[in-house]
Amino acid sequence: MAPAAQAVESTAAETTVDGRTVDPRPSTAKLAFELHKLAVLSHGKIRVDRIGRSNEGRPVWAARVGHGKTRIQYVTQQHGDEPLGTPAALEFLRKVGVENSSWARKLLAKVTVDIVVRANPDGHERDWRYNYDPDATPEYGEKGKGYDINRYHDPAVAPKDNPATEAGLIQRRNASFRPDIMVDYHMQGRYRDANGKEITASTLWPTNAGVEPSDVDFAKQISVVVQRSIDGNGGYVSQYPGGDYQGIARNGYGLLGNGSVLIELSLIPEREQQQIRDALASMLAIARSAADGSVRKVDPAAADAIPPRGPALPGTVEEAHEAA
Repeated sequence: MAPAAQAVESTAAETTVDGRTVDPRPSTAKLAFELHKLAVLSHGKIRVDRIGRSNEGRPVWAARVGHGKTRIQYVTQQHGDEPLGTPAALEFLRKVGVENSSWARKLLAKVTVDIVVRANPDGHERDWRYNYDPDATPEYGEKGKGYDINRYHDPAVAPKDNPATEAGLIQRRNASFRPDIMVDYHMQGRYRDANGKEITASTLWPTNAGVEPSDVDFAKQISVVVQRSIDGNGGYVSQYPGGDYQGIARNGYGLLGNGSVLIELSLIPEREQQQIRDALASMLAIARSAADGSVRKVDPAAADAIPPRGPALPGTVEEAHEAA
């Protein structure tokens, strides 16, 4: 089959989350409303905190659920124009904190999950990658726009000295929570594997040489759980071709001893609701496998067998950039 023919097909009745069409890009006000509504509906199981404010004064929210020993942190939307992890986080909170199923009650006795929901509200408002800092002359980012906050998680830089305000907020939350697992949700363009099959998500573990081998292995185990959950939900996961810079969250929190993993959801407009479902599936699978200990039984070498991400899909912006 020709590569273009293997792109994810659009369907008239796209799969939704529990029969509902989820807002893929809730406004800043709607996000705050939904988080606080979930807290009320959970009868106290979900705790919502404002962990700080963006450079323009917008609240940055975190939600915590569970009371178990194993601690998991999810972070969504560090890049403002990569939104789909955020609605997935709301659905995760609804599933485990509101629905009150027996499996959810058992889960929350084993794990505590803390989610920084939309780390970059100013970038969301502008639909761009960076935070908002017109005075910025960043090493990573764009002068006059702002910082790429996912390059400012170097453990050697204290939050108070971090020029990227929202990255400092994540650093503080991570330091106070001290998670065993840290998963960072992003989005990427449209890519295929070596045989032309479209990738719907990519994952990667820490690649910085300073991360302890045991922590790399744990992150690889988590990455395999991610792959199996998304592939089992109808997606197709590749390895992400990421760098080893210590300021990338995946590496920075790996250096701090977290099982630190990146998930990149592909930007597939006709598959948006399914992408949210896939992100939700990964959040649930990570939490469940941490709760029952099965994540520690995964062979870390299986992560190396996750297929590499190949070239951009024909006719996409990403392909044009590759050719430039």
